[in-house]
Amino acid sequence: MIEVRELTKRFSRHTAVDNISFSVGKGEIVGFLGPNGAGKTTTMRMLTGYLPATSGSVEIGGHDVFRESVQARRKIGYMPENVPLYEDMRVREYLKFRAHLKGLSTSETRRRVGEVIATCGLDSVRRKMIKVLSKGYRQRVGLADALVHSPDLLILDEPTNGLDPNQIRQIRELIKRLGESHTILLSTHILSEVEMTCGRVIIIDGGKVRAQDSPESLVDGMRTAGKVLIELKADPEVVQGAINRLDHVKRVTQEATGDGWFAFEVLVDSGTDARERIHEVIAQNGWSLRSLHRRVATLEDVFVELTRQD
Repeated sequence: MIEVRELTKRFSRHTAVDNISFSVGKGEIVGFLGPNGAGKTTTMRMLTGYLPATSGSVEIGGHDVFRESVQARRKIGYMPENVPLYEDMRVREYLKFRAHLKGLSTSETRRRVGEVIATCGLDSVRRKMIKVLSKGYRQRVGLADALVHSPDLLILDEPTNGLDPNQIRQIRELIKRLGESHTILLSTHILSEVEMTCGRVIIIDGGKVRAQDSPESLVDGMRTAGKVLIELKADPEVVQGAINRLDHVKRVTQEATGDGWFAFEVLVDSGTDARERIHEVIAQNGWSLRSLHRRVATLEDVFVELTRQD
C-alpha cells in the first residue's frame, strides 16, 4: 500500500528526513514512532502530498504521490495531529461538506456520512455545533472526516493527543476495528497503545529509520541490560556484595522501603535470567524475601535505546 524509497526532505541547511525507505503492506496497522523533531510529521505530510520531497519517491496504492497526486490522495484518509475543524458548523453538516469536497455524489455523501457517524460513535452529537464538542468528540469528527470517502489507507498523526484515559481506550478500540478493513499508519507517543494495536513498528530518529519490525521482535533483539527486582529484609551491604559476585550481574542498587525492608535493582547482561541463582543466594543466607521478579522489556525500552542522545 505504501512504498517509500530514498525519501529526503531538506529545509535550507536542515535535513528533516534523510534518505529513508520503508513499505507498508495492505491490511497492516503500522506504528510510526520517533521523538519530537525526528521527522515523523514531515514524512507524513510528504506521504499525503502536503509537502514536496527534495528527492526520493512515494507510491500509495501504486500511484506516485508527486506525479499522480490526485489518484494517490483519493486512496488516503489523513488525520493531522491538530485537526482543523470549522467550529461554526454542525457535525453532520461539516461531514457532508467534506464529502462533497472529496468528490462524492449527493447519494454517496448521504450514505457515507451516515456510516462514518455510526462507525465513529457520533450519533448523539451529529446535530451539535463543533465548537461545543469535547476534545474526544472533535478527534472523532476528524477521524470521520478522514474516513468519509472510503480510503484504502488511513494516516493518523497522534489521534489520541490530549485525550483522557477512557477516550484513549475508545479511540484505540476504534482503530483496531478500522484495521479490519483499512491499512493504517499510526503516529503516537503512547507506546503501550502501539504494542496493543500495531503489528509492526517503524522507529525514526534524526530523519533516519533506526529500526522496523514487530514490537515483539524489537523487544527480543534489545541490546540493553535486563533487570531483576527484589525486596527483602537483610543487611543491604551484605546483599549487594553477594549478588554482585554472581555471573552476568553488572550492577546492584538498593533503597530502603521501611521497617527494615530493602528494594534492590539488579542489572544483568542482556538475554540472561539470573532469578534462579539470586534465589539460591537468598535461601542460603536465610534472608526474608517479599518479592523477586524480572522486569520484562517493553517497546518503550527499545524506543529509548534507539533514540537516546547520551
